[in-house]
This record gives sequence, C-alpha cells and structure tokens, in this order.
Amino acid sequence: FFFGILENCCSPKVFKMSTALSELQNATVGACVGVIEVLVLQPFNYAKNMLQQGQPIKVGPEMYRGVLSNAVNMGGCTMIQFAVGGSLKGLVGEPGKPLTKSQEMSAGLGAGIVSAAWGTPLELIMIQQQRKGGSTPATIKNIISGGHYARGFMGCAIREGLWCVGYMSIPPIVRRELRAAKPDVFDSDDKARIPASLLGGFFACYLTQPVDTIKTCMQGDVERKTYTTFTKTASTISSEVGFTGFYRGATFRYGRMVCAVFMMDKLASVIGPALYPHAFK
Repeated sequence: FFFGILENCCSPKVFKMSTALSELQNATVGACVGVIEVLVLQPFNYAKNMLQQGQPIKVGPEMYRGVLSNAVNMGGCTMIQFAVGGSLKGLVGEPGKPLTKSQEMSAGLGAGIVSAAWGTPLELIMIQQQRKGGSTPATIKNIISGGHYARGFMGCAIREGLWCVGYMSIPPIVRRELRAAKPDVFDSDDKARIPASLLGGFFACYLTQPVDTIKTCMQGDVERKTYTTFTKTASTISSEVGFTGFYRGATFRYGRMVCAVFMMDKLASVIGPALYPHAFK
C-alpha cells in the first residue's frame, strides 16, 4: 500500500547534485530541504539531546526550544553540504560517467566536515536554550561573552562528515545496487529509496552516536563543571555510565535520521525540479 502511494504521488526523477544544478542552485535547494526537515522533526532532536545529558524530557512547548537556531543551522548546513558536495562530485568524477562508491563517499565526507564550521555555534545556541531556557539573543550574548562559540567543533565535524555520507552518498549507491540486483521488485527509485534511507540512517546514527553524545554533553556544560575537553568528556561518560552512555538517545536519533534521510533524499528530488525545471529537461 505504502509503495503504491509513493509510486503514484512522487516524481520518478532523481536529483543529481553534480550534473543538474549549479552550486548556487544546489545551495538553495539544500537550504529549503534543511529547514523543512527541522520544523517537522525538532521534537526528536530535543528528546535526544535531553537523554544524552541525563535530563528529563518535557512534553510541550519546551520541545521547540532553540528551533530557530536549529532551522538556521540545518538550512545553512544542508545548503553548504549540497553546494560543497556537488562541487566535490564534479571535481572527483569524470564527465559522462557515474561516480564510484568511493567518490560518492569522499564527496559526502568532505561536505560534512566543511559544514561543521557553520553548525557548531548554532547547535550550541539550541542546546543551551533546551537545557536552560532563555531567549535567543540572551543565549548568544552569554556564549560570545564566555568565548564558547567553537565548543564541540571536533565532535560536530566528525559527526557531520559521516552524516553526509549517510544521507548524501549511501542512498544513491544503495538505490542503484537494488535496482540493478532486483529490477522486478525495485522498479522505481521511490521503492528503492525506503531501504536506502533505512541503511543510510542506520549508518549515520550508530557510527556517529558516540561523538554526538560527547559533543552534546560538552555544549550543554559550557561552564565545564563536568565535561571539559573532547577526550576528557569521553572518559567521564565512560567512567560514570559505561559504554552504553555513549548511546543514550540513540533511539530518538535513529528515528529522526531515518525520517530525515528519506525526507532529504525525496525533497531534494522534488524541490530541485520544482525550483529549476529547465535544469531537469
């Protein structure tokens, strides 16, 4: 039934960053995709962040604390990732030939690392608001006055690099492999997109969860009362909770990521042709 809905309502065209659109057009599509994803899935993000820090989850307006900074973050990060990823795919690929798996993944990894410079301070604003409340201007003032704006950058860079591989590189690879191996079952990209999204989300979530937990704990504790450096934060989590402490909130994160990978993969293929139909003729 679900496959039938997708097949009937979704365009069969696939968004291809490296060939169909310019860097500016890729950036515009990426910004739109990122903002939509945040507005829909912010409660997942809130629950994950609270569990990672050992804080209670409150059901209510608190779930949308920091949504503005997160929307700016995701819109900007996704815009950067789409633009940089598209450029890198053009650099590493050969005209007229599909990208290899390693080329797809290296482009995604590089795009994610670059985007961390934008995302780190914005995630810090969101996490501080989720943890302590307060307005966005007041939170920004506290972060700047304390010199905390780059706190958590290493964790963010590692996570975003692998996350980009998960949503930007793995789904196209898996879609192609499934359609080639089982053309009778996966007779459209939309049918292959579901297992591709599940696999991409699983990869992006569980491989990056430990560094995301370290980053979240560091950004929730800018005073450094419990969590100081990246390595010492990892040591503290390990000694206080054990290995499972690195995977607190993983269920909410995986749920969000599966939804996000599917949404971003699909939205890109819809928004791109809608905004720039001439590029997809």
